[in-house]
Amino acid sequence: MISDFIIVGAGSAGCILANRLSENGRYSVVLLEAGGRDNSFWFKIPVGYAKSYYNPSVNWMYWTEPEPELDNRRIYVPRGKVQGGSGSINAMVFVRGAVTDFNDWAAAGNPGWDYDSILPYFKRLETHAEGGSEWHGANGPIHVTPMRGSTHAVSDAFLAGCKELGLPLNEDFNGATIEGAGVYDINTRRGQRSHSSAEYLRPALRRSNLTIEHHAHARRLLVDNQGKVEGVEVSQRGEARTFKARREVILATGAVGTPQLLQLSGFGDGVLLSRHGIEVRRELPAVGRNLQDHLCASFYYRANCPTLNASFASLFGQATFALQYLLTGRGPFAMSVNQAGGFFRGKATAARPNIQLYFNPLSYRIPNNPKAGLKPEPYPGFLIAFNSCRPTSRGEIYITSPDATVAPAIRPDYLSTDHDIDEVLQGSHLVRKIAGTTALGAVTEEEVSPSPAVDTDEKLVDYFRANSGSIYHLCGTCAMGPDPQGFVVDSRLRVHGVPGLRIIDASIFPNVTAGNINAPTMMVAEKGAEMILQDWR
Repeated sequence: MISDFIIVGAGSAGCILANRLSENGRYSVVLLEAGGRDNSFWFKIPVGYAKSYYNPSVNWMYWTEPEPELDNRRIYVPRGKVQGGSGSINAMVFVRGAVTDFNDWAAAGNPGWDYDSILPYFKRLETHAEGGSEWHGANGPIHVTPMRGSTHAVSDAFLAGCKELGLPLNEDFNGATIEGAGVYDINTRRGQRSHSSAEYLRPALRRSNLTIEHHAHARRLLVDNQGKVEGVEVSQRGEARTFKARREVILATGAVGTPQLLQLSGFGDGVLLSRHGIEVRRELPAVGRNLQDHLCASFYYRANCPTLNASFASLFGQATFALQYLLTGRGPFAMSVNQAGGFFRGKATAARPNIQLYFNPLSYRIPNNPKAGLKPEPYPGFLIAFNSCRPTSRGEIYITSPDATVAPAIRPDYLSTDHDIDEVLQGSHLVRKIAGTTALGAVTEEEVSPSPAVDTDEKLVDYFRANSGSIYHLCGTCAMGPDPQGFVVDSRLRVHGVPGLRIIDASIFPNVTAGNINAPTMMVAEKGAEMILQDWR
C-alpha cells in the first residue's frame, strides 16, 4: 500500500497528525496502530481508566529493569495499546507546563519552541469551558473543563491549608503562571473523556484520503539504497505487510516505542545494534537516551469525616455515582480522582516551582499484582502525592532482542542525582507542613503512612525509595536539538541525517515539563503537523 504519509502510532500525537495532514485533501495518509479500536464505554467515562490500568488487551504493561536507588524494585510503566494511545487510558489532568520549560527547549538550540511561540498551538487544540482569552482557545477540538466547584469537601480543606501557610492560590495552572495551589483542569466534554482519538481522529476518518490499520505492529522501517526511509514493515494479525510513503514516515509511538523501532531499524548506537545483528543504517547514539520521568510517592491520611473511600468500596456507592453520572454527566465518575494540588517552591530560594502535589479525596494503594483491582483503603482517607517537576536523573531505553515483540529494557535511573534526592525531602516536608495546618488538621485523624515514626530525613528518603512509582510521564528518548551526537531530531522534528523520517511525540522533549505531559504532547503534534505541511507546500 502506498500513500503520501505514514504515521506510526495512533496515540495522542498520531491522531492529531492524521487529522491535520489529511485535512486539505491533497495528501493520502495511512495511520498504523498496534492496538485495536477504543470503542468501549470505559474509554469514554473518565473513571474508566481504572479498568485499563492492568488490562493487557489495551495496555503494553511495561516494567522497568530493577532500579538501584529504589531498592532494586521494578517499576510499572503502563502505556496505551489502543487507538488513542495513552490518551485513552490516562487520568486526564490537563497541564501545559511552565513557561520556563519551553524557553529551555529553545535555549537548547531549538528556535521556535519558546513559550511565546508554542502558546498559539496550545490555544489551537483547546476549547476551554470558560471561553477564549489571552491564554485559552475557544474553538479547538480538545475540550478542557475546570473541576472547580465540583470537588470533594476535603479538597477545600487542602486549599485552605495552603492558604494558611501563605502559599499562593492559583485558579488556572494554564494561565499566566503555574505556581500555587488550586484545582486541576481535565480534558472532558459533557462528562466524557475528550482526547485526540475522539476529537481529531474519528471525524477525520470520514475522509477518503485517510486510512487506519489496527493491530498493525511495526517491526522495522524500510530504507532505500540512498538511506531514505521509504516505508514500514508491520505484522498484522499474523501476516507481514509493507506500507510505502511517497513523502515521509512519521513516528508517533511514544517515549518507549519510538526508540525501540528506530533501533530495530538500524538507527541508534552502533555497538548496541551490532550486538543484536542489526545493520547500522545511521549512527545516532542519542536514540533511547535522555529518558526522563516524574517519580512520585503518596502520603496517606485517615480522615475524621467521609471521603470517597466508602462510596467507591461499596456497590451501593458505586451505583449511586453511576446513576448520578448517567442522569447528569456529573459527579465522581465524571472527574479525575486527582482533584486539587499545585506547583510549589520546595525551598524559598528555588528559582521556580519545583514540586508538584496531587490531593486525592480517595486513598488507595496500587497493587503490584495485575490481577488485583484498584481498591480504596478500608477507612475514610485521603492522600497527598508529590513529585519533582524537573528531575535531573537521566535513563535510557534499549532493545534486548531484534524481535519487535520483545519489550525493550527501560532504565529510568531514578534518584541518581543528589538534586533529585534533595527534592524528595523538600516534597516530603512540604506535604507534612500542609497536613499540619489547622484547616487540613481539622479533617485529619492521623497520618497512616509513612506515619509519625518516620521522623528523620534518612527515614523519609527510605520511605520514598520503597514506595515511589512512576507517574507515567516518560519522555526525552529521541530528544530535539542541533547536535546529532547528543540529540535525535532537529527543531523541525526531522531525524538527523535520515531523509524521509520525522518523530512527533513525547520522545522529542529535550527536558520534561512541569506537570502532566499529555497536553504538551498534543501541542507538539499540532506544531509538527504544521511544519510538515509548510515543508511540502
